[in-house]
Amino acid sequence: MDYERILFFLFATILVFAAARVITVRNPVHAALHLVLAFFTSAALWLLLEAEFLAITLVLVYVGAVMVLFLFVVMMLDINSSPLREGFVKYLPLGVVVALIIFAEMFAVVGKKHFGSEVVAIPARHAEGYSNVRELGGVLYTEYVYPFEIASVILLVAIIAAIALTMRKRPETKYQDPSQQVSVKPADRVRIVRMKAEEKNP
Repeated sequence: MDYERILFFLFATILVFAAARVITVRNPVHAALHLVLAFFTSAALWLLLEAEFLAITLVLVYVGAVMVLFLFVVMMLDINSSPLREGFVKYLPLGVVVALIIFAEMFAVVGKKHFGSEVVAIPARHAEGYSNVRELGGVLYTEYVYPFEIASVILLVAIIAAIALTMRKRPETKYQDPSQQVSVKPADRVRIVRMKAEEKNP
């Protein structure tokens, strides 16, 4: 077994462990940090596959921007995880059935029959003038343009949902209205009282 294969299995083990911790850990902040580890490990695997553009994009976009947004949203929502864990055992069989259905659908769609190097003709990696960025753009905007647009719409909906969750109002929290602050006049805040001067007794 060569050195590259050893690194692949090592990174794959770390990736599976981090992905499992994302859905099993109770603290949402810890789950987000494990997701960061999963992203970094996926980037390392893509570097081993000589997909440098995908690896750099994953680190810069997801780890550098999206995960920071996730952490801010998790901390602003102040999620109480105790009610979320109630009824876990009760709904576990239904969750297992749904997970099996999802895995079956993914296996049926993302299989060797529909994806892989045999489906899309890609020149050799070390050929003269080869660029994985050019090949990725060509495949993404020709063969998979509609799935790409659908994924963009789903991400847009997710961003709007995250903003809507952070904009909710709580009765125990005090809020400021900028429009009322700007429209305030001095007479509304300060009251001038005129009093007669008192005479000092001799």
